[in-house]
Amino acid sequence: MVLVNIIRTYRDVVAVCDSELLGKTFEEGDFQLYVKENFFNGEEKTEVETIEIMQKMSLDDATFNIIGENSVRVAIKAGIISDDEVGKIRGIPFALVLI
Repeated sequence: MVLVNIIRTYRDVVAVCDSELLGKTFEEGDFQLYVKENFFNGEEKTEVETIEIMQKMSLDDATFNIIGENSVRVAIKAGIISDDEVGKIRGIPFALVLI
């Protein structure tokens, strides 16, 4: 399960993270990855539900913030990102997407 939070603004933001990462901070060199609860804390979704949400939201030109092994894997399956668009900080994969 992953957490999915859709933040409605002029351009919707879809925040997706692995639930066990919520509230944690990862640092490596000058880079910091902060999985803020008020941003990422959304509804728990299955892989199928998350893929459906991501694909639908990509049609609406949403942006995506994706953190964690499961979340990144689901985003790849959904066609939102590819392997070469994934970064890592302290071994935690993440991707930021502006469609």
